[in-house]
Amino acid sequence: MYPEEMVKPMRAELADAGFAELYSAGAVENAIAQPGTTLVVVNSVCGCAARNARPGAKMSLDNDKKPGQLVTVFAGVDKDAVDAARGFMFPFPPSSPSIALFKDGELVHMLERHHIEGRPAELIADNLKDAYNEHC
Repeated sequence: MYPEEMVKPMRAELADAGFAELYSAGAVENAIAQPGTTLVVVNSVCGCAARNARPGAKMSLDNDKKPGQLVTVFAGVDKDAVDAARGFMFPFPPSSPSIALFKDGELVHMLERHHIEGRPAELIADNLKDAYNEHC
């Protein structure tokens, strides 16, 4: 587990953009169960989260259509919340960072680490915007 002092600025990057931080399995279950669309970002300390995932997720919100709910969990810190989020992302294997879009509790779009790592944030944002335009 990473120390909270280390991850605080990484958490804040998404929280400041409007993402609710979820710390428990129950909070994740409640968020995903909400009607409408929910974007879940599995945040991470890795470089591809800093360069690609977090900026891409934030840029994706500059779109006419966007998820009704934005939430995030932090891998390596919020174990129960991350495990619950990953359970909803089945059959995709656990990866961090990752970004998932749910509609009425069903997974409709998934970006795994291999879709994020090495790709510019703009490309990730465009991918998510396409998913918003289809599902939101």
